[in-house]
Amino acid sequence: MGRAFEFRKTRKLKRWAAMSKAFTRIGKDIVMAVKEGGGDPDTNSRLRAVIQNAKSVNMPKDNIERAIKRASDKSLGDYKEVLFEGYAPHGIAVLIETATDNNTRTVANIRSYFNKCDGSLGTSGSVEFMFDHTCNFRIPAQGIDPEELELEMIDFGAEEVFVDDDGILIYAPFESFGDIQKELESRDIEILSSGFERIPQVTKALSEEEAADVENLLEKLEEDDDVQNVYHTMQE
Repeated sequence: MGRAFEFRKTRKLKRWAAMSKAFTRIGKDIVMAVKEGGGDPDTNSRLRAVIQNAKSVNMPKDNIERAIKRASDKSLGDYKEVLFEGYAPHGIAVLIETATDNNTRTVANIRSYFNKCDGSLGTSGSVEFMFDHTCNFRIPAQGIDPEELELEMIDFGAEEVFVDDDGILIYAPFESFGDIQKELESRDIEILSSGFERIPQVTKALSEEEAADVENLLEKLEEDDDVQNVYHTMQE
């Protein structure tokens, strides 16, 4: 198995850990998708993907429809995706994806977390190159041969296809998202969820005490309402 498989295995227990946080994140994703491509999922592939993700975490249909209607209101402020980079204690690189309607607030909060935890907020490009930006799709495993699927999906950018408890997972470079989404839909293969992740190219092992220092920063970041995802190079 490759790096995507190992990354998935260590992260999936943490992902969307708090249901209320998951709904908040998806709500922001809906706003950004609607602002970008309109409120009709049939013509907005990004919104279609977000709705799939909402269903995968059991977000009620009424909540989804309400969020789409609210996002279609032109008076509603927009969220911007902003990437933050820095170092946690012990040389661990940290990459933070945020969705914010007030960048001044978000910058101040992120900086304060790094300062309080003996880390340092970096400049753009300081650690992003240490992570591979990937997209992923989860589809049902029933009736599909993953090895055959992998051979077929290579032409659309797929790099890893594997099976776990949640179904078949397809990983590819970030820019292959649209091609793979279209191909799966053209084959009438149900997409249970999809998304983007940043996989560290190299990880660093820490002692239990050192890891606790890093976790202190990661927890503060993950609890912030503006933060969508946090990635790091600490070995787990």
